[in-house]
Amino acid sequence: MEGTNNSVVKEFIFIGLSDSQELQIFLFVFFFVFYIGIVFGNLLIVMTVIYDSHLHSSMYFLLANLSFIDLCLSSVTAPKMIADFFSKRKVISVHGCFAQIFLLHFFGGSELVTLIAMAFDRYVAICKPLHYTTIMHGNVCVGIVVTAWGIGFLHSVSQLAFAVNLPFCGPNKVDSFYCDLPRVLKLACADTYKLDIMVIANSGVLTVCSFVLLIISYGIILMTIQRRPSDRSSKALSTLTAHIIVVLLFFGPCIFIYAWPFPIKSLDKCLAVFYSVVTPLLNPIIYTLRNTEMKTAMRRLRQWNLKICVKS
Repeated sequence: MEGTNNSVVKEFIFIGLSDSQELQIFLFVFFFVFYIGIVFGNLLIVMTVIYDSHLHSSMYFLLANLSFIDLCLSSVTAPKMIADFFSKRKVISVHGCFAQIFLLHFFGGSELVTLIAMAFDRYVAICKPLHYTTIMHGNVCVGIVVTAWGIGFLHSVSQLAFAVNLPFCGPNKVDSFYCDLPRVLKLACADTYKLDIMVIANSGVLTVCSFVLLIISYGIILMTIQRRPSDRSSKALSTLTAHIIVVLLFFGPCIFIYAWPFPIKSLDKCLAVFYSVVTPLLNPIIYTLRNTEMKTAMRRLRQWNLKICVKS
């Protein structure tokens, strides 16, 4: 046999979201607008944090990193999905498919660690406010971000270490709009039972344990807030609510995709869309609408840009 990975199959074909031409036009417009919103919203947060000195703190540094990861995560799948709405054959090479899997788990693993770091940041700020600047100083934040990207890389490599050598010699249709390991493993001409268990142990258990850890952490923070006077706790509660919503949006689809033992095809596609397109758009909206400092900083950035335009 010849071809990529010692197999006949040289490309995979995406089944996509729909066969209806009319629906595909609607989906193209819908997701194109969503992707523009993702790029604009997340870049706006990154640029605001960079240029506004009032936001040069650990919380906003981690938020800017989260926004950048969301932008990258969505860009792995959304542009290809949008372009495929006008393609009769929605194809991707085997190398391209594994590259997509690698990047998805790389950015997904990095986001998971970043969300845990943001929970720790809020825990220190609310439960140990006197030690906050000592614990969450600049070098610590940089170390956290480097660790997040490093863990994302290790997680992705561990997912693909054995899968890249699988033979693909038969069916090549992926029942989705992007490549992900559980779907691609089903197409291999080999027994993938052990690899399936590895995926569940790696992605599934990691996701569930991280989610439980975050829920416990936020529960402790909420109890701490309730013991404070209402005037001091309102701002902290608003910020914390935004964090909890983002955690639910990220981990909900991940748990069903990688840890749920009874997958439902139609639900899997909906969750995949939510995870790769909807969540990266909602994150900047949630953080912006529920954060007075961020809204004020964006107004300052807009006024600064207007002044530059007037002078030029």
